[in-house]
Amino acid sequence: MAYAPEHFTVWMEIPVTDMEKSITFYNAVMDAGLEIDNSGPNPMAMFKTKDPNRGVAGHLYPGKPSGDGTGPTVHLAAPGKLEDTLERVKAAGGQVISPPIPVPDGRFAYCLDLDGNSIGFFEG
Repeated sequence: MAYAPEHFTVWMEIPVTDMEKSITFYNAVMDAGLEIDNSGPNPMAMFKTKDPNRGVAGHLYPGKPSGDGTGPTVHLAAPGKLEDTLERVKAAGGQVISPPIPVPDGRFAYCLDLDGNSIGFFEG
């Protein structure tokens, strides 16, 4: 029997070159309340879920982004209407790469963050 866990994605990490600028970007786009946490071996900024004991989340960390959308795409929940999120991406210095794309469970759009990380924003 093929491996079929409840959730294939258990955590995500987005590498960034400038933590402060990236925190400002993601907070402007998502109002995520990101802040630097220095409690581990490296600084990070956590995306927090509604229930801290459940849900799939992740963090920003100082790293080497693939850039220009060549790495994996992380899809994040868009806060509110997708078009509003895309406007905030542009206003915060990111790039919108695609128009909204409908899928059976909602819509998403491809974007690039300040480091060229491929980010999808999903409205379900």
